[in-house]
Amino acid sequence: MNTNKRQEGFSLIELLIVVEIIGIIPAIAIPNLLASKRAANEGSAVASVRTVTSAEATYQATTGVGAYGNLAALNTAGLVDSALSGSGTTPKSGYAFTATPDATTPNSQYLVTASTAVASGLAATGTRNFASDATGVITYKPASTTAMTANDGTAIGN
Repeated sequence: MNTNKRQEGFSLIELLIVVEIIGIIPAIAIPNLLASKRAANEGSAVASVRTVTSAEATYQATTGVGAYGNLAALNTAGLVDSALSGSGTTPKSGYAFTATPDATTPNSQYLVTASTAVASGLAATGTRNFASDATGVITYKPASTTAMTANDGTAIGN
C-alpha cells in the first residue's frame, strides 16, 4: 500500500507570482497607451488646422467675397463639418478649435487655433497647442488650456 499522496496544482507562491506579473504588465503598458492617444490627438488637431486653413482660402475666394470667415461661416458654406465649427458638445479629438478673422482689415488676416481641452495630467489630450494664419504655416506652443493668440510659435515643418 502506497501512503504517499501526489499533490497536483499550483502552490500559493506560484499563484502570487503570476498575479504580480499580471499587475506589472498594465503598469508598463498604460502610460505608453496614453502617450499614443495624445500623439493621435495632436495629429488630428494638425490635420484639422490644415483643413480650416484650406477652407479659409476657399471661403475668401468664393463665398466670403474677399473676406475670411469664422468657423460657423465656414460650416454654413459647407467647407468644414460641425465637429470643427463648434456645433458639437465636445471638442474634436480633445482639442477646441477657433477661427477668428481680423475685424479691422477682413481681407488680410485670420487666426485658426487648436487648444487642448485638458493640458496636463493623465487625462491630458495633448502636449501642444496649434495655430495657423493666412501664411498657411502651422505653429505650436506647449499646451495650456488657453488658446494661442498669435501664430508666433515654432513651425511644425509641414
